[in-house]
Amino acid sequence: MKLGFVTYQIGKDWNIPTMLDMCHKTGFTGVELRTTHAHGVETNLSQAQREQVKQQFADGQVDIVGLGTAFEYHAVDPDEVRRNIKGTFEYARLAADLGCTGIKVRPNGLQTDQGVPREKTLEQIGLAVRECAEAAAGLGVQIRVEVHGRDTQDPKNMRTIMDHADHPNAYVCWNSNFGEVVDGSIKENFDLLKHKIGLVHITEIYKSEYPWRDLFRMLHDIGYEGYTLAEIADSPEPERFMGYYKALWEAYQS
Repeated sequence: MKLGFVTYQIGKDWNIPTMLDMCHKTGFTGVELRTTHAHGVETNLSQAQREQVKQQFADGQVDIVGLGTAFEYHAVDPDEVRRNIKGTFEYARLAADLGCTGIKVRPNGLQTDQGVPREKTLEQIGLAVRECAEAAAGLGVQIRVEVHGRDTQDPKNMRTIMDHADHPNAYVCWNSNFGEVVDGSIKENFDLLKHKIGLVHITEIYKSEYPWRDLFRMLHDIGYEGYTLAEIADSPEPERFMGYYKALWEAYQS
């Protein structure tokens, strides 16, 4: 497995040269670029600018693991759902132009408080994911659904979403949520989604209440060789913090 980071918090204010420099200093080898952040990797880039970004990362020997979007498909308003699907298509094209293999999307809750049955929203999300996955497949770009959102981050609900999606290009982004730990174990919940894991987010790995060694072992057992991306808070000493993070990540796998 490889170690990268998500620019949702740490790195959110870095430009691309700063990001590449920090990776070189700390041994991280890939990034998921959060959209709307300071690095400015967005769909308004021209084709020439897209090529320039792609070349910067290639020259820096750092992988663009994916684009971290906030597109979601649970809304009651069908026009809002359609806007999110359209946005997903646009960022999938950007990902293809950048040479990265996927984009992250997410569910962000249910609509039971508005009288919509849980199963209906889960199906709606899954069908939207299927549409996006089908469109992105032709671009060579995976749709990675983050295990995210109140209620929807429950692996049982995520399994239902993925069953409705039912497409080989629809993957799960395992999110290392502490709520999925049952009696000290994640095995039951991991087993629900392990056949669909295409990306992994990891968080505060110093917190022992999450069984990090077990997670890495289970990923190894399913043959996962992709990135584990640190989704971590910003730090006034990012180089020092990321250095310690990498050391602990390595130690958990020894």
